[in-house]
Amino acid sequence: MIIGNLAEMPLSATEKSYQVIISRLDGLKVSDPGYRNRQLGLVDKGIGGFIIFGGMRDEIREFISEAQRNARIPLFIASDIERGVGQQIEGMTLFPSQMSVSAAINRADKNDSDLLHDSLGAIASEAREIGINMVFSPVLDINRNPDNPIICTRAFSDDPETVSWFGTRYIRAFEDAGILSCGKHFPGHGDTSTDSHIELPVIHKSKGELYSLDLIPFLEAIRSGVSCIMTGHLSVPALDTRPASLSRAIIIKLLRQEMGFNGLTLTDALNMHALREFGNAGLECLKAGADILLHPDDADATASSILSALEDNSLDIKILDDAVDRIIHTKSAMKGPALFQSNTGRQQTLSEKLFHKSITLIRDRRGLLPLGTAQARLILSGDNKYFGSSILTGIFNKTDIDHENIHKDEILVIAIFTSVAAWHGSSGIGDDERDRLNAVIGKARYSIVISFGSPYVLRHFDKSDILIAAYEPTIQAQQAAIDCLTGKVPFSGRLPVNLFKE
Repeated sequence: MIIGNLAEMPLSATEKSYQVIISRLDGLKVSDPGYRNRQLGLVDKGIGGFIIFGGMRDEIREFISEAQRNARIPLFIASDIERGVGQQIEGMTLFPSQMSVSAAINRADKNDSDLLHDSLGAIASEAREIGINMVFSPVLDINRNPDNPIICTRAFSDDPETVSWFGTRYIRAFEDAGILSCGKHFPGHGDTSTDSHIELPVIHKSKGELYSLDLIPFLEAIRSGVSCIMTGHLSVPALDTRPASLSRAIIIKLLRQEMGFNGLTLTDALNMHALREFGNAGLECLKAGADILLHPDDADATASSILSALEDNSLDIKILDDAVDRIIHTKSAMKGPALFQSNTGRQQTLSEKLFHKSITLIRDRRGLLPLGTAQARLILSGDNKYFGSSILTGIFNKTDIDHENIHKDEILVIAIFTSVAAWHGSSGIGDDERDRLNAVIGKARYSIVISFGSPYVLRHFDKSDILIAAYEPTIQAQQAAIDCLTGKVPFSGRLPVNLFKE
């Protein structure tokens, strides 16, 4: 890796074409010699960097170290670690989602502010240890649509001021640690029921609504020194007829000129289906003002298309040079990986505190809590991929959604598991399942509904005696909910979104 004056380093057109690409790295494959050599081959060609998905701590760290040694220009090593490095890499710490963090942290409480600061520092130190120098966090979307299938609990809140407050603290923590932060998904992905991995969402808002709501967290992020902003694959007719990722009006006129952003602009992942009707989406994004083309299906094909466009004059070389100049300028100031192993015991303690503090008691009509485990029967609902690993089955007696087996003298604990994940298409449960659960609630003496995922599913169970939001289906969230239910830990979470519209 060259550490000299990068700005004076001559680059060929081929190297420039690769430099604007961040390619996918499947972490579980880096031990395979063929796969490893193909990725190192991209390094030799001048790839801008990699986005890591999965893998083991030591294997990933060793591969990144080798790749950086081989790179003529330092690599961006990026990852979606909104929930900590453990979200992607085995052996690292999993932290709660952004909505969980917002529920856990009382902004007026110094102890809570210190917990947030320490937790973000812990995430940053684990990232530095692995060699990650760019994090695709924070999510700055304001989740205003209860049926949003891809943002939902990834957002801090449905309130722009809350999103801005937490977003700026994530940004400062990462930037202070020498890691590039990236706010997403500009100009705002929070008010849609469409997953952009599957099709192109349309944001039906006026300019006034966008300026008074969705753009506020991004403007605060720019003021706080965010290094990168990721554009969403979104149609926003009030701003342009072309999707945001392909719009010079949105990237250049609005984001750069009007809002004053001078950092790096990235596309959302180019393997998503939202832009499949727009031809060579990567090239079109570059023309629109994107500095970095993230996760194309084929990095070599994308680089070749850029070279071909330069040769036939359909791409102005100045557009490519400006993007590369911004990339080189950013890389010149990057720090190397930390030469230490982070304190995983301390990170786990911080994570557990956040999980416990996030569990939110929305309603307890009968004063039933704390609950003795022998008092209740358990129904598992929602996404059944979480059922087999649910630790709730070791605490409560499990039963099925069967009206005949429910007695009037019983307390039911209904655990609803939902997930917010790419390509899933939904963050809730179906109407039929919802009706069956409500029928069971009507049969039981008392009922407790816990949402391990989207809190919005709780809107549909108004007849339940107790409603609890746990925000995600992880083992950590389940243990925290058990501890709160049984009185081991008090409920202290606050609901970050408005469930029951007035």
